[in-house]
Amino acid sequence: MNTTYNGDDFDVIVIGAGHAGCESALAAARMGCKTLLLTINLDAVAYMPCNPSVGGPAKGHVVREIDALGGEMAKNTDRTYIQMRMLNTGKGPAVHALRAQADKIAYQSEMKKTIENTPNLILRQAMVEELIVNDGVCEGVITNTGARYKAKAVVVTTGTYLRGKIIIGDLQYESGPNNMRPSVRLAENLKELGLELVRFKTGTPPRIHKSSVDFSKMEIQPGDEEPRAFSYETTTAIPDQLPCWLTYTNLETHEVIQGNLHRAPMYSGAIEGTGPRYCPSIEDKVVRFNDKPRHQIFLEPEGRHTEEMYVQGLSTSMPEEVQLSMLRSMTGMEEVKMMRPGYAIEYDSIVPTQLWPSLETKLIEGLFTAGQINGTSGYEEASGQGLMAGINAARKVQDKPPVILGREEAYIGVLIDDLVTKGTNDPYRLLTSRAEYRLLLRHDNADMRLTDIGYEIGLISEERYKAFINKREQVAQEKERLNNTRIKPENEEAQQVLRETGTPELTEVIDLAQLLRRPEVNYEHIHRISPSPVELDEEVREQVEIQVKYDGYIRKSLAQVEKMNKVEGKLIPSAIDYTVISGMSKEAREKLEKIRPLNIGQASRVSGVTPADISVLMVYLEQFHRVLTKASE
Repeated sequence: MNTTYNGDDFDVIVIGAGHAGCESALAAARMGCKTLLLTINLDAVAYMPCNPSVGGPAKGHVVREIDALGGEMAKNTDRTYIQMRMLNTGKGPAVHALRAQADKIAYQSEMKKTIENTPNLILRQAMVEELIVNDGVCEGVITNTGARYKAKAVVVTTGTYLRGKIIIGDLQYESGPNNMRPSVRLAENLKELGLELVRFKTGTPPRIHKSSVDFSKMEIQPGDEEPRAFSYETTTAIPDQLPCWLTYTNLETHEVIQGNLHRAPMYSGAIEGTGPRYCPSIEDKVVRFNDKPRHQIFLEPEGRHTEEMYVQGLSTSMPEEVQLSMLRSMTGMEEVKMMRPGYAIEYDSIVPTQLWPSLETKLIEGLFTAGQINGTSGYEEASGQGLMAGINAARKVQDKPPVILGREEAYIGVLIDDLVTKGTNDPYRLLTSRAEYRLLLRHDNADMRLTDIGYEIGLISEERYKAFINKREQVAQEKERLNNTRIKPENEEAQQVLRETGTPELTEVIDLAQLLRRPEVNYEHIHRISPSPVELDEEVREQVEIQVKYDGYIRKSLAQVEKMNKVEGKLIPSAIDYTVISGMSKEAREKLEKIRPLNIGQASRVSGVTPADISVLMVYLEQFHRVLTKASE
């Protein structure tokens, strides 16, 4: 290729301006790095090709964690949502999760505006076709126009664009999401450089015209009346929320699907890629769960200024006429007009076990990857990875050690550890069940877990950090007051409150913390009995109540973390040759040699490595260290 060098040098280059790319570029720029963000189409910055929603179980936790570290997704959602709800309120605090329906166009516009007005960050439209790699080090990129951009670190966040192919019935054509240009040459270049790629698939449902729906036949799903926000810095809520609507598939819908399965690409063999296990197409759901007479379908607005509605739960790649028949078989959609058909999209991803926990590739120094290219699904998973890749790319440029979040610190830590240690056979989705310390990784305490880290790396402002320190001190002081304030049976106000809550009256002296641990008693009851000497805001009260009520469980989890950290702390020298360790299974030796775990904890989580293999490894490491010690004497 004849190339021309345009003279621009950068600290960090980010390829792709989806959710991962936006967070990567913003983080690197805010940490002081001269950053270039390249995207195939400037009109697709932070584009939501699937459901314009943010949050949900585990995913909502990630959005809060992104905010606590100094990322942008939470703030951008708070500026643009059309509905917000807290999910799982009938369950314990470990699984409470915010979910917002965003205004698709407003979300894009606001994120683009933020990027355009961020110092140290340049946004440019370009198709990257090659990486500049010399002696195993990534030094920049080359675009399809021949422009060369040099950099000290490169982050690839190409989403589903790598050799993207859209499939609708018998129709197939090369394309990125929603008929955008695919990235073909870059995928070939990554393979040429030695990276192992796999083929994955995802899909999206049809979009319909709002005015063609009879909502009187459906169940309304309004947002919460109580003001909600993802970001700890958001102080105002959007008052005029738009409702979503619930309807169901039925036997007629299922007959339409069953009668056309031979035309379904996933059953005809037209689709090669592996689809997401936890977000199956409607045809897959009908086949796999054929005993169910119906499935939930949610109609969700795509924005305030559009008639398009997203048909959540009806992901499909059936032919267009079959999709329309499916839609019109459901209650309230008898006369519906389809604006866009659903489709499947196949794309290339890299095998994520080729990455260090910093998200830097093991094969090429200075090259990081984040988002769906790493085998994940979901905007939130992409954003969390993007933030960490941007942080670590910047820290590499600054000659600082990477930031690696532990599984006990964040869902982001669980996500990345799962990817780089275990890999994934299908598009990875974060679930609360994947986290062994769920009670510690709550929606409400993301700031308590991560704000110190965000401040230390330079993404949390001095003003915000001071406010956080004040909150943390207030929580500690109020907990101390509750533990040291004793209530006597003679306290009539206390007895009246207890009678109202239906819990036994006092027969002996008890401290307020003990009283708050009763299931029927909440912080508001405690406040009536013994008001705090200072006015506490809602977030502080919430923290106090959760930390006091679940104190025993939290202590137990922390003890488990401490025990595990002793294992995690046992580092594995990079010079270890696993192939020579006798007594370990062949599979374990091969897997460990490929993954190159950093410590015993990570090694124990590698698929195919047994506790017996770990015991052998620990004995070998002791011998290895003794040899090194003798050699140095």
